[in-house]
Amino acid sequence: MGHNKDPRRQLQGAVSKAQGKWFEERLDAAFAQYRKNGFAIIEKTPEPMRPVQSLGGGKFVAFFEKKAQPDYKGIIKGGRTVMFEAKFTGAAKMEQNRVTEGQAEYLDQHQALGARCYIIAGFSSGNVYRFPWPIWKDMKKYFGRKYISESDAKIISYLVPAMQDGFLLLLD
Repeated sequence: MGHNKDPRRQLQGAVSKAQGKWFEERLDAAFAQYRKNGFAIIEKTPEPMRPVQSLGGGKFVAFFEKKAQPDYKGIIKGGRTVMFEAKFTGAAKMEQNRVTEGQAEYLDQHQALGARCYIIAGFSSGNVYRFPWPIWKDMKKYFGRKYISESDAKIISYLVPAMQDGFLLLLD
């Protein structure tokens, strides 16, 4: 029995992966620009890895651990802590549960201490939306369901403005 892969699904997967990478590059570029301008220092959280076997010479076998911390965190001029969990979808909607329980707990704790916490949602249209964590967390209350479509996001105007060159105004 041969397991033939559907070329359309393979292509869609490749397109989504490329769009997701572009989404991340846009975020990185925006945060780099904010740093250059002295407005904020926002850094990508490294993926936590657990080494399980030494191969010698500084090489090792490791696995990625489940990440509780958000994708980006930093400080805005004036001292405000800010955190972003970035999610991208090639689909028409984004599920609330894309934020893990561990990530939700982390965001809750930091939000309670005064940090500004957001979910940045990228859609295949190229549009990017910034949701305050309390809104994302209580999605059912605000949208009547546990997912959001791009048209919902447009209506409530969480669209992140972009400059003509595509630079995302994530902190405006």
